Amino acid sequence: MTRTSVRALAADLTERIFAAPASASLTPRRVGAEVELIPVEASTSRRAAIDEGPGATLPFLRRFGARSGWRETRTAKDTPCFELPGGGSLTFEPGGQLEYSSPPCPSPSVLLGLLRGTVVPLRSAAAGEGIDLLTVGLDPANPLERAPLLLHNRRYDRMAEYLASVSPHGGRMMRQTAAFQIGLDLDDEPWLRWRVLNAAAPFATAIFANSPLYEAEPTGYRSTRAAVWRAVDPARTGLPWAEDDPVGAYLDFALAAPAMLFPTIGGEYRSFGDWLRRAEPSPEEWSEHLTTLFPEVRPRGHFELRSCDALSPRWYAAPLALAVGITYDPGAMRAAADLLGPPDTGLLERAGRLGLADPLIGRVARDLVEIALRGCADLGPGYFHPADVEQARAFFDCYTRRGRSPADDAVEEVRAA
Repeated sequence: MTRTSVRALAADLTERIFAAPASASLTPRRVGAEVELIPVEASTSRRAAIDEGPGATLPFLRRFGARSGWRETRTAKDTPCFELPGGGSLTFEPGGQLEYSSPPCPSPSVLLGLLRGTVVPLRSAAAGEGIDLLTVGLDPANPLERAPLLLHNRRYDRMAEYLASVSPHGGRMMRQTAAFQIGLDLDDEPWLRWRVLNAAAPFATAIFANSPLYEAEPTGYRSTRAAVWRAVDPARTGLPWAEDDPVGAYLDFALAAPAMLFPTIGGEYRSFGDWLRRAEPSPEEWSEHLTTLFPEVRPRGHFELRSCDALSPRWYAAPLALAVGITYDPGAMRAAADLLGPPDTGLLERAGRLGLADPLIGRVARDLVEIALRGCADLGPGYFHPADVEQARAFFDCYTRRGRSPADDAVEEVRAA
């Protein structure tokens, strides 16, 4: 591995991945979200097809989109895509899950208006056509064999082949999981924000756990989605963070991860670092490799918090309040840093399995949401509308302060049935 090549990759991380685009305006601080939904046939709970058959989602989306002013296009992966008049896009994940990706919004309340105005009518219209768009972290009813890979292209086929060689959970991750992901600007203190978000990731998992069922039975995990991700491939997940050299730590993480989109050598997948020694991967191949890394917080010219299970739209304000409150208000960010300490990878497994029932996680989570709510209030009503803050507070009152998450509701409903 040549020193020049490593320096070039480190420079790319510093100048592009851990830095905001030159065109980005960081005043006010922007926020975005990616909302994933799992389509199933309402009458059978079987996974909905994309193209044809009862409950197929693409024909439904075309009808709904035609009424709503959507424009159908194709993604860079050559999969169906709809561009929405209010901004953002609706795309498909490999197992047919739908993903609405918002544009960067100037405030959480603007984002919430966009999310509610998109997801709520979409789910209502789908229900009218016999399609349930589930807002949970993992398909709760179907075994893996009833959730096939529905999109085939170079990326998804190679990803499926590689992940299957590591763990059976790769198929579940690609085809059965759904999350609520939050995009945050780097702003003027990117490294403190990077530390706080990585340290907060296990607590976000526990607070918003919403996937305790698989094949209609409790799994023993509050967030089975998080457990699936833990088992997918430790070489490309987790919390790749270091206090003294955050870029270097992420570079080491990226170089050590197997290059799943590259050919095998002797039937083995080699790390990107190994390919750097053997060949000269192009900048485009390096950039594509970075998209195959799935840490809890992913740098992309902004920070993407990936730890929350998919949630009911009525609670969208809560994860946004947590993320924005502890990162965009300077006093709250420092209070969160003091409370959380350095990121702790060991908490990730406990957060998915025990959630807020873990005494440490439960106690720190309660303190963390208090800091977040104070931070939201200090950001001002013009940025985070008081009604939206109150909706977040209602979630924390209903769940977090009582040591519960939405997962507990689902388990209780199954046991009472």
